[in-house]
Amino acid sequence: MAEPVLEVRDIETSYGLSQVLFGVSLNIAAGEMVTLMGRNGMGKTTTVRSIMGLTAAKAGSIRFAGTEIRGLPSYRVAQHGIGLVPEGRQIFPNLSVRENLVATAVTRAGNWTLDKVYALFPRLAERAESMGNQLSGGEQQMLAIGRALMTDPRLLILDEATEGLAPLIRAEIWRCLESLKASGLAILVIDKNVAALTRVADRHFLIERGRVVWRGTSRELAGAPDVQRRYLGV
Repeated sequence: MAEPVLEVRDIETSYGLSQVLFGVSLNIAAGEMVTLMGRNGMGKTTTVRSIMGLTAAKAGSIRFAGTEIRGLPSYRVAQHGIGLVPEGRQIFPNLSVRENLVATAVTRAGNWTLDKVYALFPRLAERAESMGNQLSGGEQQMLAIGRALMTDPRLLILDEATEGLAPLIRAEIWRCLESLKASGLAILVIDKNVAALTRVADRHFLIERGRVVWRGTSRELAGAPDVQRRYLGV
């Protein structure tokens, strides 16, 4: 595998006295789509929060493009080139689509512009002047992805990428993520749609009770129904 863009090694994270992550490790290379899967409450979002500096990991290493980022505040992590599409989308409800996108745009010249986001998600161009709270769930998710892209990331992290979305919208999100991957963007996805993930992603990390319990390729996961039943409830 190519040199990892993100390398997480043996991180441990707690909320107060309650430890949630116990030595979680994973890695992602440029142009690779990797998933983190597991049942609810097993540590997926805490792993994302640890990577982003939103919840500090108390041990281990988080390296991005060869630089240690564990311990940095979240805004510094983002500046290094990690874009987050958070669970629940968290768009600004009282800003227009265009204002939501411009609000997070990098000040330097980047790869992503309004026109490029609109080309990826034509529906956002049509709704450019609509307020965030006037959008459907699918449109809000497109906006959340577009907003993260406007930070010009080298790694895109999506927490619950298609949760609660209609099948046609889910298919569009997966299509766009495949396009982003083909452009060389590294992508870390949390989602429950095993069939879609084994079709579009390269590798998978399964987490249970704060530990990575299985890792492998899409072919290996698709051929392991016992693993899916045990750790994903499929």
